[in-house]
Amino acid sequence: MQTDLSKKFGIEYPIFGFTPSEHVAAAISRAGGLGVLGCVRFNDPEELDAVLTWMDENTDGKPYGVDIVMPAKVPTEGTAVDLDSLIPAEHRAFVDRTLTELGVPPLGDDAEHATGVLGWLHSVARSHVDVALAHRPALIANALGSPPKDVIDLAHEKGVPVAALAGAVEHARRHVENGVDIVIAQGYEAGGHTGEVASMVLWPEIVDAIGDSAAVLAAGGVGSGRQVAAALALGASGVWMGSYWLTTAEYKLGSAAGGPSSIQRALLGASSSDTVRSRIYSGKPARLLKTKWTEAWSKPDAPSPLPMPLQNILVSEAHQRISAGNDPEVVAMPVGQIVGRMNEIRPVAEIMAELVDGYDKAVEKLNRAR
Repeated sequence: MQTDLSKKFGIEYPIFGFTPSEHVAAAISRAGGLGVLGCVRFNDPEELDAVLTWMDENTDGKPYGVDIVMPAKVPTEGTAVDLDSLIPAEHRAFVDRTLTELGVPPLGDDAEHATGVLGWLHSVARSHVDVALAHRPALIANALGSPPKDVIDLAHEKGVPVAALAGAVEHARRHVENGVDIVIAQGYEAGGHTGEVASMVLWPEIVDAIGDSAAVLAAGGVGSGRQVAAALALGASGVWMGSYWLTTAEYKLGSAAGGPSSIQRALLGASSSDTVRSRIYSGKPARLLKTKWTEAWSKPDAPSPLPMPLQNILVSEAHQRISAGNDPEVVAMPVGQIVGRMNEIRPVAEIMAELVDGYDKAVEKLNRAR
């Protein structure tokens, strides 16, 4: 399972794995793919610097990437306006009432209350880039399209290629015009921020639209070697997988000692139909696990979600309380429709081996059909 892109990065397999967990990212790189660490959770640049130092020391010298969230337009960014003051009182009242109705306990007296994921803001995302480039990332990816031109130029000056997610052909073309090296063609099935076009349609559309101008990674609904083979058959140079790593043994975020977290327990019991696309997580359309929390936001008395980053600031402490509450029926988690295949906790290396074996068998079967 080799492509020109995997050879360029010096990895065994063209499998790029996005994850918010440094332990998972490092394991993906060690297993022959390219682990890509999501940086949006790091409000403190020093914390990100420490984590990337850990990545440098725990990837056996193999390459890894980082993923930033740098939206094109952010309300009040760069002004003196207090973002918190822009959140309507009725939205806060709805969140408080919903948490009470769902039986989500308040935070303990010693808990540090979340104020929002500041990584959604340009200024913080730029600090993520600066910190990352002081280490040895093999890739910088932006989850919300093309980064600003100066960010792309800065990465290129350091010899680091830039990737950007695209949910439509026009987005992919714009990325290439801006100087992006890799377009991540993310279909409707994907978890997190995603567009309107399904993967089977989107992947070849983007491949055909940009030609040799940039490499294409296929994202959205990839969770088996057969699907990796299909992506390459449709012209992609590799795959971008995010959701599938959430139920790995190395994923420790929010996990209770001695067992899987409430989020993992919810994911393990979900089917491919147990997701919903909504703006309640960040203010932009994102696919989430369907739970009592998402259902509450779909009721007639629920307010409309706020724009990014206000929605995230609004629900940040709620997400913190939900995570601490440890109830798998009330979680707030982005995940793709591939969740129906994520039904056991397994090590990253085992999953990678299964992907490679499934790819080989799929290719062998196709060769027999010639």
